[in-house]
Amino acid sequence: MKGILYFIIRFFSAGATWGLSWLIYWLALDQGFWVSGAYGLLTGVGVFYLLKFLMVKHLLNQNGLTRREYKLVERNLKEAKEKISRLQKSFLKIHNLPSAKKNFETLRLVYKIYNITKKEPRRFFLAQEFYYSHLDSLVDITEKYTFLAFQPVKDAELVKALNDTKHTLDDVVDLIEEDLRNMIETDLDTLQFELDVAKKSIDRKR
Repeated sequence: MKGILYFIIRFFSAGATWGLSWLIYWLALDQGFWVSGAYGLLTGVGVFYLLKFLMVKHLLNQNGLTRREYKLVERNLKEAKEKISRLQKSFLKIHNLPSAKKNFETLRLVYKIYNITKKEPRRFFLAQEFYYSHLDSLVDITEKYTFLAFQPVKDAELVKALNDTKHTLDDVVDLIEEDLRNMIETDLDTLQFELDVAKKSIDRKR
């Protein structure tokens, strides 16, 4: 969301700069009409990329990341978005209510990790296993489970494979829950500290 907002700001700033520069080159500097337009366009493009550079630099400083680390996070977020889309499609194919409810909770868990990382890129390094391993496993196993569940004939071997896949899926979801806990552990510690301080303050007043 913030990335879209930043792009809109850059776009309209560059557009306004283009229009203003065009008038300055044409009326104040007495350049030709179309030449002034070209100069104005170059100035606007320059402002667009200058703002992009400054915004990225601010984001890097805010998160304590190098440009290389930020690119790494961006790339993994892009790949994760595609994997989450595959996961969602697989979940939509499963129609029974108990599974649908559990799938919704799993998807919400996955999106929580993704959105936290998008908002605070530095937290990516607290959930690297999610991005490098656990999300891949979740998507692959879910697709396998969906494929098996839609087989027209379910013999004993297929039923066993379905059950094994479901148990493995549950284990992976547990790992992803642990990934989320790792990401927010500092927040929980901070919250606990603040609660302890508040409690002591209340006790003193009593």
